[in-house]
Amino acid sequence: MNRFSGNVLFLNRSDINTDEIIPAKYLTEISKEALKPYLLEDLVLEGFDPAKDLANRRVIVTRANFGCGSSREHAPWALEVNDIRMVIAESFARIFRQNMFNCGMLAIELPAEEIDRLFNEFSGNNATIEANLEKKILHVASDGKTAEIGFSISGFDEALVKAGGWLEFADTHY
Repeated sequence: MNRFSGNVLFLNRSDINTDEIIPAKYLTEISKEALKPYLLEDLVLEGFDPAKDLANRRVIVTRANFGCGSSREHAPWALEVNDIRMVIAESFARIFRQNMFNCGMLAIELPAEEIDRLFNEFSGNNATIEANLEKKILHVASDGKTAEIGFSISGFDEALVKAGGWLEFADTHY
């Protein structure tokens, strides 16, 4: 099972779509590794520079409807190949969310109030987040300040994540 923790990239916008996560012009690439340099290349967000801001980030916190747009698997793959294995948002596009679990990654939905709290109390302060999948708790830390936030995940999606993704799950169950 992957470890779900690391430095946080805060993307303060709703409706970040799959074309912004990985532009369509790269969908002809035949390996995940080939997608790596293009993650969030087309995301327009004031003050955001993917060339600088993605370095050493392992977790994304964002607003509502993350991963909307087309249902391509390339979007979670581009996150995965950049070692971003957890995205926390108010909501996700349904297919994107399931693609995350199918890849053995975490897509955690939190109420808007908790997302606001993360942005208000922890963004811009070198925040880290670690998910304890067994206890369903996020441990958040930044500049001496800490918080614990509960989350939920379905039993099947948790099994996919623990197995490392759909293929690994199927290998051990079928």
